[in-house]
Amino acid sequence: MKTSGCPFHHAISDEFEPFDLTNPFPFYKKSREEQPVFFSEELGYYVVTKYDDVKEVFKDWKTFTSENAQSPFKPIAPKAKKLMEDQGLVGLSGLSGRIPPDHTRIRRIVSMAFNLARIKKLEPRIRELAIEMIDAFKNDGQAELVKQLTYDLPAYVIFMLLGVPKEDVKQVKSWAESRMLMTWGNLSEDDQVVHAENMVRYWNYCQELVTKRHENYSDDLPGDLVKLQQEGHEMTDREIAAICYSQLFAGHETTTSLMGNGIRELLLHPEAWEAIKAHPEMIPNAIEEVLRYSPSIVSWRRRSTQDSVIGGVEIPEGSNILLIMGSANRDDENFEGGDSFNIERKNAREHLSFGFGIHFCLGSPLAKLEFKVVLEELTKAIPNLRLKENQEFTFAPNTSFRAPNALEVEW
Repeated sequence: MKTSGCPFHHAISDEFEPFDLTNPFPFYKKSREEQPVFFSEELGYYVVTKYDDVKEVFKDWKTFTSENAQSPFKPIAPKAKKLMEDQGLVGLSGLSGRIPPDHTRIRRIVSMAFNLARIKKLEPRIRELAIEMIDAFKNDGQAELVKQLTYDLPAYVIFMLLGVPKEDVKQVKSWAESRMLMTWGNLSEDDQVVHAENMVRYWNYCQELVTKRHENYSDDLPGDLVKLQQEGHEMTDREIAAICYSQLFAGHETTTSLMGNGIRELLLHPEAWEAIKAHPEMIPNAIEEVLRYSPSIVSWRRRSTQDSVIGGVEIPEGSNILLIMGSANRDDENFEGGDSFNIERKNAREHLSFGFGIHFCLGSPLAKLEFKVVLEELTKAIPNLRLKENQEFTFAPNTSFRAPNALEVEW
């Protein structure tokens, strides 16, 4: 039982298990109905669960700053903190943790390089990769799809975008996982040191990417950003490296989760799998419904810059806020029968899984394109795919990133 020490303490906060994402949705529903904004003593955050409230906070970036979006939930142990501080890693952010005017300046330049033309250019290579990976197991009669498809494919794609050679992929992906655990997990002091060392290696690798682009231009995102910098656009090498640091993580971790969640939900709802198999044109909306119903990122963070009110609850200046998009996306007031999965839902695209406002995710078109290609190729190659019976789905313990650790299928 958590102790009561806050005037906003309520019984519902005792039921909140922020690091257990196995099935948080019944709690989210209870919170929306009984106490849509509450204080979590375990986290020291105000938790917001209704759609309109979450959207309003996202919209008002001046009152609710994103500067804490990537701050660790738990205090970093002194040794791990020193390791990171010595390398300039504390406070580092690509875009999600920045505010205007820096955010506006950097996002404008990144948008010039990370545009739809560059994303479309990747599609044939994404399809080749998907076919190659599916072909490797399609005659086996069974597969573990996280290990054999959804874990590696998004990594290869984002690494294509960033110009990371294939032989570096496994190493860089393991460093990126350290960043996820350090920022959103609940680690012991010893584990923090190990992951801090990995994050330092990861940051040094990103800085090296930028240095190499100065020496030799290459047709990739860091190459384009260095070129724009040389043409007079105001962006430092550190800022370019920070974008790479952020993209190497966000660009594949979330897409891995999207695919894992999405294939699982489509197979848990066989009528949906049959529908997209017979009518591939339904795949884009099915992906939007997956993002609404079972998002890769269930929560994100803000901090109040002044005394404010959310959902009728007074929020003091300096308070940390946890926005539960995984709850907002199922709010019946915005999505009829929000707890039901319906790939024909007309307003599925109104989900908040990519955020809203100035911080709306730049990489969303790439994530959706990757999953669309995978579903097109998977439904063609293995049309009678089904989940293995009696498997227990587990989810990594953290506050924000939700996806099955394994996905056993057969046909």
